[in-house]
Amino acid sequence: MAGIVAWGSYIPRYRIKVEDIAAAHGGDAEQIKLGLGITEKSVPGIDEDTATIAVEAARRALKSSKLSPKEIGAVYIGSESHPYAVKPTGTIVGTAIGLSNDYTTADFEFACKAGTAAMQVAAAWARSGMADYVIAGGADTAQAAPGDPLEYTAAAGGAVFIIGEENVVAEINQTLSFTSDTPDFWRRKEQKYPGHGGAFTGEPAYYRHITEATKMLMKDVGTKPEDYDYAVFHQPNGKFPARVAKLLGFTEEQIAPGMVVRKIGNTYSGSSLLGLAAVLDIAKPGQRILLTSYGSGAGSDSFDLIVTGRIADRQTKSVESQINDKVYISYPKYLKNTGKLA
Repeated sequence: MAGIVAWGSYIPRYRIKVEDIAAAHGGDAEQIKLGLGITEKSVPGIDEDTATIAVEAARRALKSSKLSPKEIGAVYIGSESHPYAVKPTGTIVGTAIGLSNDYTTADFEFACKAGTAAMQVAAAWARSGMADYVIAGGADTAQAAPGDPLEYTAAAGGAVFIIGEENVVAEINQTLSFTSDTPDFWRRKEQKYPGHGGAFTGEPAYYRHITEATKMLMKDVGTKPEDYDYAVFHQPNGKFPARVAKLLGFTEEQIAPGMVVRKIGNTYSGSSLLGLAAVLDIAKPGQRILLTSYGSGAGSDSFDLIVTGRIADRQTKSVESQINDKVYISYPKYLKNTGKLA
């Protein structure tokens, strides 16, 4: 059975508080924090982008796995902010971590679920025998126009997983998807910042797809919410995943360990995967994890994972330690770091 062999995560050290963004636009910081369920967000360094984030996460995953780079047969990176429109991020990652030239790569894009889509393909490759091990994950330096509500949450970070059939620390027991043409969020070619449907992104988009995918998965594997030790849902803000968990019958105790959005914001393609990485950082053998991502446009990928006895050998630099390793910056520096100010 294919599963996660190792994982690596990366969160930039820079942070900006909701108060500083609100002050720049005359907003009410306390109401915004209450409404979004976050207090601050991660910000990329001026020399950081999706590629550098994915490289660092992949390096950590490879180091943890103790595999040789020559054993990696494919690299799949999902993102909404690939640094090149025509040039793969995967080749940058592959070269940076020392892969041989006999691997394949392709960049994935499906809003915030591009990383989980990459993981599904990686699992299929491993199960088919086309590659012994595959690197797959998601990273973003999320875009948001100054003054847009998205600016309070759009963050930076990512997580990468090595998928294979040997030395597995979390078996992928099942994965499936629920997809429709729901235009709740978009960014056209040559457009710098995304547009969105406001409240439309909730009910017909986020909630419908996550609930349907999760229900389909539980029906397929014969589980109930109480059968899971942890549940991770896509985290566009601190309110949506808490509400969808409650609607599905999951408790705050099940979702709290993976709710990184409350401390670093929405890392788009890295969002649900950083939540999964945070859970794997503390998981014990035999525990069961449910993961359901969401990507606008729209679709959800759902996973049923079972932790094996090898998990302790892979728990190294944790998401929580990176969340706590932070440096606050001003709003002008944030504008410069994110390319909003030349």
